[in-house]
Amino acid sequence: MPSYTELEVTTNFTFLAGGSHPEELVATAKALDLAAIAVTDRNTLAGAVRAHIAAKEAGIKFIVGVRLDLQDAPSLLAYPTDRAAYGRLCRLLTLGQRRAEKGQCTLFLDDVASHAEGLIFIVLPPDVFLVPSPMSSPGLAGRSSNLGHLANEGQELLDARLRGHDKGNLEVQLRRIKHALGEKTPLYLAARHGYRGDDRARIAALAELGRRAGIPLVATNAVLYHAPHRRALQDVLTCIREKCTIAEAGLRLEANAERHIKSAKEMALLFAGHEDALRRGVEIAQACAFSLDELKYEYPDEPVPEGKTPQSHLEDLTWDGAAWRYPNGLPDKVRNTLVKELALIAELSYAPYFLTVHDIVRYARSLGILCQGRGSAANSAVCYCLAVTNVDPTEIDLLFERFVSPERKEPPDIDVDFEHERREEVIKYIYARYGRDRAGLAATVICYRGRLAVREVGKALGLSADTVAALATA
Repeated sequence: MPSYTELEVTTNFTFLAGGSHPEELVATAKALDLAAIAVTDRNTLAGAVRAHIAAKEAGIKFIVGVRLDLQDAPSLLAYPTDRAAYGRLCRLLTLGQRRAEKGQCTLFLDDVASHAEGLIFIVLPPDVFLVPSPMSSPGLAGRSSNLGHLANEGQELLDARLRGHDKGNLEVQLRRIKHALGEKTPLYLAARHGYRGDDRARIAALAELGRRAGIPLVATNAVLYHAPHRRALQDVLTCIREKCTIAEAGLRLEANAERHIKSAKEMALLFAGHEDALRRGVEIAQACAFSLDELKYEYPDEPVPEGKTPQSHLEDLTWDGAAWRYPNGLPDKVRNTLVKELALIAELSYAPYFLTVHDIVRYARSLGILCQGRGSAANSAVCYCLAVTNVDPTEIDLLFERFVSPERKEPPDIDVDFEHERREEVIKYIYARYGRDRAGLAATVICYRGRLAVREVGKALGLSADTVAALATA
């Protein structure tokens, strides 16, 4: 039996493009007995965590990846082979997103080249390869039905498309990318079979271009959903993204329902004559040794007074705060609790995190900005003495383990609310004190709720406004 790894997978974390959840894609890959599966969402690693967890549960190898859409070159798929390469990939994405508008990512080939060490790349042919089949084009209408003649005509038309592509000849682009990344950087050229009629000619042309440029071919299926039946949903997502109806979408929709995960056997049939393209996908998977399990909590160093460590500085602040909280003397119960908490914080190396929260709260209160710690942090006597929370440990029985515990193997979560009218002042302070390379706003994943989903789908299907309104309120 042949072996196959799917290396080009778009999940629903590429908003309004992918038609399946990471868990569905991983489960299907496991059911089809693929060697491994990668997730390559556009300019984001957002879908990787759920795919990683699902792959561990299913018992299939998962490869972290991303699709990089470049401003001056064809798109690239990138896969880190080790922990250091993953860090470089994250920094590359941060660079592109910081220089672009919200939700966008602006990257250039030189950016990729400067972060390429330890990464494996696959060049995605421009969309010129995804136009309607030459056998269905007007230029071939009425001509001989001889298959050999049609194949020749298809090759000629394909070559013409390549020459006319607005980013220049693809071979020139391939050579440019290879030169920029360097001879030592693993680089491949993606080939897809889309059941469009000109696939064999297209794959052969890509193989020849890759041979001339010294870039080997690798097979992918440009997956957008896990199973054929999900194509209908993907069409609707496309219409929502393009702000049109199904009736108006035309060539903006996929030509068929083939952008799903396929078995190794089916891929072997589609790439007959190009078996090496399948084998290379498995080789790439074997070379990608990095796993998200290698990541661990690594809080950056917190600025502290000269001659002090984060832990000693935290202890000083805590005991000073305890004297302020209890001017008539520190109760033995609170003292014992503080000693216990500080010892555990030292054991888990969480002092820098507590210092950061204390610093931000101190700044806000110095300007009269209302703020209040909440949640599980209210179980901490240290947080009370640092004035992060206002829950007196002498009034209730604290459960510190609900906040910090060695068994949880994750850092504590100190939630602090700031009055919304002045929250921007606090954000500006954080950027000014810690630098934009160390501070950032957390992203949230947009999810459709029921009524909005019904309204958007109704518009895409071309339903009348009153019908959509009735369905949304049903």
